[in-house]
Amino acid sequence: MTDERLPGWLLATLAVLSATAPISTDLYLASFPEMERGLATSASMVQLTLTAFLVGVGAGQVAWGPISDHLGRRRPMIIGASVALIASLVVMLAPNVQVMVVARLVQALAGAACGTAGMASVADRLQGFALARTLTLLSTIIGLAPTVAPAVGGVLAETIPWRGVLAVICAFTLVQITVILLVIRESLPEERRAPRVSYRHIGTLLRRPAYIGHAATQLLGFATLMTYVSSSSFVFERYLGLSSAHYGLCFAGNALALMAASYVSSRLARHHVHPATTVGRALPVAVVGVVVLLVVVLSPLPRGLLVVPLFVALVALGFVNGNAGALAVQQSRDVAGSGSGLGGGMMFLGAGIVSPLGGIAGEDTAVPLAVVMLCTVLGAAACWVAVRRYVARHPHMEQAFHVPRPAAPYTASPSRERA
Repeated sequence: MTDERLPGWLLATLAVLSATAPISTDLYLASFPEMERGLATSASMVQLTLTAFLVGVGAGQVAWGPISDHLGRRRPMIIGASVALIASLVVMLAPNVQVMVVARLVQALAGAACGTAGMASVADRLQGFALARTLTLLSTIIGLAPTVAPAVGGVLAETIPWRGVLAVICAFTLVQITVILLVIRESLPEERRAPRVSYRHIGTLLRRPAYIGHAATQLLGFATLMTYVSSSSFVFERYLGLSSAHYGLCFAGNALALMAASYVSSRLARHHVHPATTVGRALPVAVVGVVVLLVVVLSPLPRGLLVVPLFVALVALGFVNGNAGALAVQQSRDVAGSGSGLGGGMMFLGAGIVSPLGGIAGEDTAVPLAVVMLCTVLGAAACWVAVRRYVARHPHMEQAFHVPRPAAPYTASPSRERA
């Protein structure tokens, strides 16, 4: 029997541990132009620090998943966060962009332990609608990070050197270690742990179409989002001509919309609206939004109009990613660490591959951004259609989302009434 919900303090704690990626990426985006000058490098090399981090988070999650199935959830968090703190110091003091790229990779590989083990601990406790509600609510709380980070980063970029912004990221890692040591308790009992670290479970999950299809939908939806994130500073500051502070505010507005969508998703799950229903209605809206975005950037219309379809697409993705991820996690609860690691790993690896493509044609055009976003969101839609057709043929796979009908009130038969 699983808990109906997690305590609020535990939910907030897990959100802090899962915020490694948004804090480590969004906070320093506004400092990209200054970093480019300070390190005497190119815009593509600065973006490579983001790509290295995303790839590192992806590979790290895959690696940490089976480890947490064997060691439990808490110990990998402590080890990973400690190594990430050391790497964060190297990033802050890096003499050149090459050292920074390597340090960011190590920082991400180690820090991925917190997100992987944290998400797995949710699956240790919950399933079905409770799992979907908690994961989408967790996404809402995590959404505070990209809401605050770009706005704060935009202000910091105009008041302190870019290395100072990196020092703030380092301090956040120290906070994570403190939280793990003081608050986190083990969620995976000894008797439920794997006898050894084994990556065979990864192969098992890769042979589960219901898991892979939902995870791929989340992967491509997240890749759509990260294509926007990685190119946003250049699009808003160079293409649209906004200041760093105004860019931070625009980015924060979009992040607020994403957070609101995630919160509404959690409320829908609370009222037993199937996550598949939510995704099925939101994903077409995301596709239409990105199509209109491409039309705007290819037309002679004012550049500023692109913010409207971009906003619509991002809001729709707020309903897609968390719910698709919950459906994938439900299919891997027997090996929750491996499932969390593989799903998160594929998500960040995919995002790391596609995110630099948004700026491939330079800083004075948004066409590559729109084209890459369209390709990824169409891929998400194709994966979604395929997996839902598979699940329709195997409905027993989602019994955890079955809501039993209330029993009909007893009514005495006419013959008994006469008797």
